[in-house]
Amino acid sequence: MTVFSDPDFDDHEQIVFASDAATGLKAIIAIHDTGNGPALGGCRMWDYADEREAARDALRLARGMTYKSALAGLPLGGGKSVIIGDSRKIKTPELMRAMGRAVDRLGGRYIVAEDVGTSVEDMTEIRKETEFVAGLPAALGGRGDPSWHTARGCFVGLRAAVEYSGRVQGSDGGLDGLRVAVQGLGNVGWHLCRMLHEAGALLWVSDVRAERAAEAVATFGATAAPVEAIHAVEADVFAPCALGAGLNDRTIPALKARIVAGSANNQLAESRHGMALRQRGVIYAPDYVLNAGGVINVAAERTGYSEAEVTEKVDGIHGTILSILARADRLNIPTSEAADRIAEERFRPHGKRGALAA
Repeated sequence: MTVFSDPDFDDHEQIVFASDAATGLKAIIAIHDTGNGPALGGCRMWDYADEREAARDALRLARGMTYKSALAGLPLGGGKSVIIGDSRKIKTPELMRAMGRAVDRLGGRYIVAEDVGTSVEDMTEIRKETEFVAGLPAALGGRGDPSWHTARGCFVGLRAAVEYSGRVQGSDGGLDGLRVAVQGLGNVGWHLCRMLHEAGALLWVSDVRAERAAEAVATFGATAAPVEAIHAVEADVFAPCALGAGLNDRTIPALKARIVAGSANNQLAESRHGMALRQRGVIYAPDYVLNAGGVINVAAERTGYSEAEVTEKVDGIHGTILSILARADRLNIPTSEAADRIAEERFRPHGKRGALAA
C-alpha cells in the first residue's frame, strides 16, 4: 500500500493509522488542510475490500471536506476518518470509544462527526473520550442527526441547477412534474425524496435494500428502478445519494438526465469525468457544494447555534450553485473545476498549505 504516490494524495497534512487490539478498531484519519481552521469531517464505517481502498476513501473524503467548508464560508479545514469493518457486525460502544481516544490524541486538529455507518449514538460514545466531536444529541449540547440539513442543501442546489437549465432552455425551471432519479435511500436520500415529492416532482428510486425502495414507492408514489440501472432512467435529474465514484466511464455515456445533482461524496470517479459530463451537455452540480448543509449545521454546534442562521447558510447553496454554473460556462470549463477554483481562492489564496506546511 502506498500513500505519497497515490493519485488521491493531495499534499495531505497528516494521515494517522489507529488500531486497538481489545476492540478490533482499525481506522484511518486523514487531515487534508487546516489553513482555515481545524479539520472537521465525519467518521465512515465500511466493510472495505482492503486497507488500500480504505486509505484512498479517507484521502478523497478529507480533500472534499476542505473544499466543502471553504465554499460554505466556514472557519474550518478538511478531514475525514474511516473505520474498516461492517458496522452491522463488529461495531460496539467500546470500539467507538477507542475511536474517540484516537481522535483525542490529535489534540483538536481533527473534529469527528457521523457519516455512513455511524450515528448520533456513536458520537455520544466518542464524546466519552474526547471533546473534539460534533453531531451530538441535544442532551449533550448538539443538534442530533444533520441529515435533514444535508438534504435541504441538496434540494436547494438541485433547484438552482434546474432553474439554470431552464434559463438555457427557455422553460420556467419549476419542480412540478420534474422527473428525478434518486440513487440511495439513506437518511439524506429519504429526506430529499420527501422534499421533491412535496414540490411535485416525480420520483424513480433505487437502494441496495429492496424493502427501502418499496417503502419509497408506497410513501412517495415513486417508481422502483434496478440499482445497477438507476443512472440510465429517462429522467430530468439524476440525484446520486449513495457512495462515491458513481460517475465514471461506464455510467456517464448511459445518462439520460440533463442534470446531475445529488448528495453523495466524490461522485466523479476521476477528475476528467467533469469534462466528460460537460461534453455530453450534462449540468453537474458539484457534490461537495450540494451536500454542505450537514457540515454547516454541525459546525454551528461549536460556535453558538442559531437555527435561523443555519437555514440561511444552507439556503445560500442555491446562489453558490448558480455562480459556479455561470462561471463554468463563461470560462468553458467543467463545473467541478469552477467550484475547485473558487474554493482554492478561499483556503489556499497564496498557494500555501496550513499549519504543517508553514
